Amino acid sequence: MRTIPVENDLSGLAALVRSWTVEVAGVDGEGRGSGILWHPNGLIVTNAHVVARTTRQRIKLADGREAEGKLLLRDDRRDIALIQSGISGAPDLPLGNPQALAPGALVLALGHPWGVANAMSLGVVHGVSLDRRGFPRYIAADVRLAPGNSGGPLVDATGRLVGVNAMIVGGLGVAIPVNVVQRVVREASQSGALPFPEAFAA
Repeated sequence: MRTIPVENDLSGLAALVRSWTVEVAGVDGEGRGSGILWHPNGLIVTNAHVVARTTRQRIKLADGREAEGKLLLRDDRRDIALIQSGISGAPDLPLGNPQALAPGALVLALGHPWGVANAMSLGVVHGVSLDRRGFPRYIAADVRLAPGNSGGPLVDATGRLVGVNAMIVGGLGVAIPVNVVQRVVREASQSGALPFPEAFAA
């Protein structure tokens, strides 16, 4: 599992994140956004609002490969969706710790804003809001987001995934913390919604 400190090589970090960032669009062109290759078996994570209008998606990788995706689960409350794609052999996804993000920490967002492929923006964390149990609920940062960034990764300064970019609030980018995504995937595995439940049993 490879990570790259941002202070050493920003372009190298961007290339790393691009290797597991995808473009997600409905097969009819509706609902264009971004997604994250979550597992080598082809599971993709994105926002629920990205796939709200269709159950079949067109997935495009940074290297130009394309595959069709099938919606497995859409959790509108947490704004997370899971897609099964025909993509296999995805690189290991390094996961970070949203609770370790202090105000001022550097973060990077990758996605496809306004149809611009693999655009990257750099910013700093403003704060991480917590739920009643003390777990991260949202990450707010001054990264530049636009339509098409939804569902794409927010990573820390070493390239570890800390959140899924979801919306813009008051000029700040807001992301769903990776611990929420882990919870959605685990619940989907336990309910039988995933084709490879044994891969997500932990």
